[in-house]
Amino acid sequence: MSNADYNPACLPDLLPLYYRRLFPFSQYYRWLSYGGVSKNYFQNREFSFTLKDDIYVRYQSFSTQNELEKEMQKMVPYKIDIGAVYSHRPSQHNAVKSGTFQALEKELVFDIDMTDYDDVRRCCSAADICSKCWTLMTIAILILDRALREDFGFHHLLWVYSGRRGVHCWVCDDAARKLSVAARSAVAEYLSLIKGGEDTVRKVVLSDPIHPFIKCSLSVVERYFPQYAIVEQDILGSKESVDKVLALLPEDIKKDLTSFCQKQKNPMERWEELCTLVEHKRSSSKKGGQYFDKEIMLQYCYPRLDVNVSKGVNHLLKSPFSVHPKTGRISVPIDLKELDTFDPFEVPTISLICEELEKLRTDEVEDEDMKDKENEQDAGERRRIRDYKRTSLAKYVKVFDHFLEAMTRSRKGEMLKKSDLQADF
Repeated sequence: MSNADYNPACLPDLLPLYYRRLFPFSQYYRWLSYGGVSKNYFQNREFSFTLKDDIYVRYQSFSTQNELEKEMQKMVPYKIDIGAVYSHRPSQHNAVKSGTFQALEKELVFDIDMTDYDDVRRCCSAADICSKCWTLMTIAILILDRALREDFGFHHLLWVYSGRRGVHCWVCDDAARKLSVAARSAVAEYLSLIKGGEDTVRKVVLSDPIHPFIKCSLSVVERYFPQYAIVEQDILGSKESVDKVLALLPEDIKKDLTSFCQKQKNPMERWEELCTLVEHKRSSSKKGGQYFDKEIMLQYCYPRLDVNVSKGVNHLLKSPFSVHPKTGRISVPIDLKELDTFDPFEVPTISLICEELEKLRTDEVEDEDMKDKENEQDAGERRRIRDYKRTSLAKYVKVFDHFLEAMTRSRKGEMLKKSDLQADF
C-alpha cells in the first residue's frame, strides 16, 4: 500500500490500533512533564480532542501517562490539540471559583500555513501543496529557526509538519514558556515582515539601514529565489505574473522593464535586468532606501506567520503525532539536519504504518510475547516501542527522542549550575 492509498472512511478502524500500539506515549509524556521540575505541570495542561463527526471536547487533563493513554484509547480522538498549563486542572475548571482559572504558561508557538501564500504561488492554491511550493516552508523554517536561536537565545525548538499544508514550531525553553502575552506579541511582531491584507499591493517596504535580522533573512531567500521563484514559479514568465511584479516597482523602472520584457522572453534575463535597473536607481539616488528587488524577494518568499497563534497563552495548537483526518498523514517532527530533503509526501500515513505493523512475522511476535510474560509490568511499553520501530514512524520518533535528550541534558546542566552556585554561597 502506498501513502496515496489512505481512505478517510478507514480512520475509525485504524485509530484504535494507532493509539494502542504506535503512538509514542512515553516520549510524549516526557516532553510535556519537562522533567517534573514544576509541580502539576503535566496535570494542569489542557488537551482538546476532536472526535468523530466533529465533536469537540475541550479542557481534558490527565494525572499520569497511564491515564492519558487509557483516555485516548477510549475516546479515539481524530485530532489532538495542546493548550496551556493552567492554575488548576482543566478538567475541573467548572468547579473553580470564577476568575481564578487562569492560563499560566505555554510553549511559544508559530504556525505557518501554505494558504497564506496564495497570492504569490502559481503552482497550487488553498489546501493543495506540491514539491515546488514546499520550498516556502523550507525558507520559513531556516529564517525563523536562526532568528529564534541567535536573536532571542532560545535553544529547544521542535519543528513539526502539520500533516497537510504547513509547519508548526514549539519553542520549549523555560523562558519561552513563561512569556507574557505582550512579550509573545513582541517576538511575533519582530519576526513579521509581510504587512497588509489583500488590498495592499506592496507588502514589504525596506528602509535604510536594513536591519541585521532582515539581512540574515535575505541571505536565506537569495539562496532559493532564482530556482524557486524565477524557474519553478515562473514569476516573470506570463504577462499576468509579470504585471504582478511590475506593480511593486516605481514608474521609471516599470517603464524600462516593460520595454525590456517585450524584447527579452527569458525570465532569468528579465530578473537580472530588474536588479540592474534597481541598482542603478539606488546608486544615483540621494534619498537612501530603494531596495525594490529585495522587497520583491521578501514578498514572494518571506515566512507568513499567523501572529494570533503566537500571541495567546491559551491558544490551542495541533499536537505532534496527531493524525490529519483528511490526508491520513502523521504530524511528525522535522529533522533540521535533513531539511532540504524533507518531503511532506513521504511522511507516513496511518494506513501505511498500520499495514507495516500487521506485516510482522507471527512467529517472531509469539516468541517475543513469551518474553513479555516474564515481566508483565513493562510488557505493554516494550511492545509499543518494538512496534513503532518496525514502521516508517521510527525515524520521526527518533528525531523526537534527540530533541528530548537535548532538553534533558540542558536541564541537568542548569541544575548542576544552581547547586554549584549554592555550594559557593
